[in-house]
Amino acid sequence: MNTDYLFVYGTLLQNVNNNMSAFLRAQATVISKGYFIGKLYKISWFPGDVLSNNETHKVYGTLVQLNTTKTIFDVLDDYEGFNANKPKESLFIRKKVTVFANNNHVYNAWVYLYNQKVNQQNRIVSGDFLKDAQS
Repeated sequence: MNTDYLFVYGTLLQNVNNNMSAFLRAQATVISKGYFIGKLYKISWFPGDVLSNNETHKVYGTLVQLNTTKTIFDVLDDYEGFNANKPKESLFIRKKVTVFANNNHVYNAWVYLYNQKVNQQNRIVSGDFLKDAQS
Protein backbone atom coordinates (compact mmCIF):
# COMPACT_ATOMS: atom_id res chain seq x y z
CA MET A 1 0.00 0.00 0.00
CA ASN A 2 1.29 3.45 -0.94
CA THR A 3 1.33 5.82 2.03
CA ASP A 4 0.76 9.50 1.38
CA TYR A 5 2.03 12.12 3.78
CA LEU A 6 1.08 15.79 3.85
CA PHE A 7 3.04 18.55 5.56
CA VAL A 8 0.91 21.41 6.88
CA TYR A 9 2.23 24.74 8.15
CA GLY A 10 -0.66 27.20 8.22
CA THR A 11 -4.43 27.17 8.34
CA LEU A 12 -4.54 23.35 8.08
CA LEU A 13 -2.59 22.83 11.32
CA GLN A 14 -4.50 20.69 13.82
CA ASN A 15 -4.68 23.43 16.48
CA VAL A 16 -6.13 26.03 14.09
CA ASN A 17 -9.89 26.35 14.52
CA ASN A 18 -11.54 26.21 11.09
CA ASN A 19 -13.58 23.78 8.99
CA MET A 20 -10.68 22.63 6.79
CA SER A 21 -8.42 21.95 9.75
CA ALA A 22 -11.24 19.93 11.34
CA PHE A 23 -11.75 18.06 8.05
CA LEU A 24 -8.06 17.15 7.90
CA ARG A 25 -7.99 16.07 11.56
CA ALA A 26 -10.76 13.58 10.74
CA GLN A 27 -8.98 12.31 7.62
CA ALA A 28 -5.37 12.01 8.78
CA THR A 29 -3.10 10.84 11.59
CA VAL A 30 -0.45 13.14 13.05
CA ILE A 31 3.05 11.67 12.62
CA SER A 32 5.36 14.37 13.96
CA LYS A 33 6.19 18.04 14.00
CA GLY A 34 9.03 18.97 11.67
CA TYR A 35 10.21 21.27 8.91
CA PHE A 36 11.21 21.49 5.27
CA ILE A 37 13.67 23.82 3.55
CA GLY A 38 11.75 26.87 2.41
CA LYS A 39 10.70 30.40 3.22
CA LEU A 40 7.38 31.36 4.78
CA TYR A 41 5.46 34.55 4.04
CA LYS A 42 2.38 36.25 5.38
CA ILE A 43 0.15 36.54 2.31
CA SER A 44 -3.08 37.75 3.91
CA TRP A 45 -4.85 36.00 6.79
CA PHE A 46 -2.98 32.90 5.62
CA PRO A 47 0.67 32.06 4.99
CA GLY A 48 2.38 30.91 1.81
CA ASP A 49 5.70 29.19 1.37
CA VAL A 50 8.29 28.83 -1.35
CA LEU A 51 11.20 26.44 -1.66
CA SER A 52 14.70 27.62 -0.80
CA ASN A 53 18.22 26.37 -1.53
CA ASN A 54 19.44 27.76 1.79
CA GLU A 55 19.29 25.07 4.50
CA THR A 56 18.95 27.74 7.20
CA HIS A 57 15.53 28.68 5.77
CA LYS A 58 12.98 26.42 7.43
CA VAL A 59 9.21 26.21 7.38
CA TYR A 60 7.87 24.56 10.54
CA GLY A 61 4.68 22.57 10.78
CA THR A 62 3.18 19.13 11.21
CA LEU A 63 3.49 15.96 9.16
CA VAL A 64 0.31 13.89 8.82
CA GLN A 65 -0.42 10.55 7.21
CA LEU A 66 -3.53 10.62 5.03
CA ASN A 67 -6.16 7.91 5.53
CA THR A 68 -7.44 8.08 1.95
CA THR A 69 -5.78 10.20 -0.68
CA LYS A 70 -8.08 10.92 -3.63
CA THR A 71 -11.05 12.41 -1.82
CA ILE A 72 -8.87 14.33 0.64
CA PHE A 73 -6.88 15.95 -2.15
CA ASP A 74 -10.06 16.81 -4.07
CA VAL A 75 -11.22 18.84 -1.08
CA LEU A 76 -7.83 20.30 -0.10
CA ASP A 77 -6.87 21.21 -3.68
CA ASP A 78 -10.06 23.22 -3.95
CA TYR A 79 -9.40 24.93 -0.59
CA GLU A 80 -5.81 25.78 -1.57
CA GLY A 81 -6.77 27.05 -5.03
CA PHE A 82 -4.80 24.31 -6.82
CA ASN A 83 -5.91 23.07 -10.23
CA ALA A 84 -3.69 20.26 -11.54
CA ASN A 85 -4.87 21.03 -15.08
CA LYS A 86 -3.92 24.73 -14.77
CA PRO A 87 -0.95 24.88 -12.37
CA LYS A 88 0.28 28.26 -13.64
CA GLU A 89 -3.07 29.82 -12.72
CA SER A 90 -3.22 28.17 -9.29
CA LEU A 91 -2.80 30.10 -6.05
CA PHE A 92 -0.89 27.15 -4.58
CA ILE A 93 0.64 24.08 -6.18
CA ARG A 94 0.92 20.67 -4.54
CA LYS A 95 4.42 19.23 -4.67
CA LYS A 96 6.47 16.59 -2.84
CA VAL A 97 9.26 17.86 -0.59
CA THR A 98 11.68 16.35 1.90
CA VAL A 99 10.40 16.77 5.45
CA PHE A 100 12.72 16.47 8.42
CA ALA A 101 10.54 15.23 11.26
CA ASN A 102 11.15 15.65 14.97
CA ASN A 103 10.91 11.85 15.32
CA ASN A 104 14.36 11.69 13.62
CA HIS A 105 12.95 10.34 10.35
CA VAL A 106 12.93 11.92 6.91
CA TYR A 107 9.77 11.76 4.79
CA ASN A 108 8.78 12.53 1.23
CA ALA A 109 5.55 14.47 1.74
CA TRP A 110 3.10 16.59 -0.18
CA VAL A 111 3.01 20.28 0.63
CA TYR A 112 1.10 23.22 -0.81
CA LEU A 113 3.60 25.79 -2.11
CA TYR A 114 2.59 29.37 -2.82
CA ASN A 115 2.48 29.92 -6.58
CA GLN A 116 2.40 33.72 -6.81
CA LYS A 117 4.90 36.51 -6.28
CA VAL A 118 5.77 37.19 -2.65
CA ASN A 119 6.64 40.45 -0.93
CA GLN A 120 10.05 39.90 0.72
CA GLN A 121 9.06 42.33 3.47
CA ASN A 122 6.30 39.94 4.53
CA ARG A 123 8.63 37.03 5.25
CA ILE A 124 7.99 35.18 8.49
CA VAL A 125 11.64 34.76 9.45
CA SER A 126 10.90 32.27 12.25
CA GLY A 127 9.28 29.95 9.69
CA ASP A 128 6.48 29.34 12.20
CA PHE A 129 3.04 30.65 11.21
CA LEU A 130 1.42 30.12 14.62
CA LYS A 131 4.26 31.79 16.51
CA ASP A 132 4.02 34.76 14.15
CA ALA A 133 0.22 34.93 14.46
CA GLN A 134 0.50 35.15 18.26
CA SER A 135 2.97 38.05 18.22
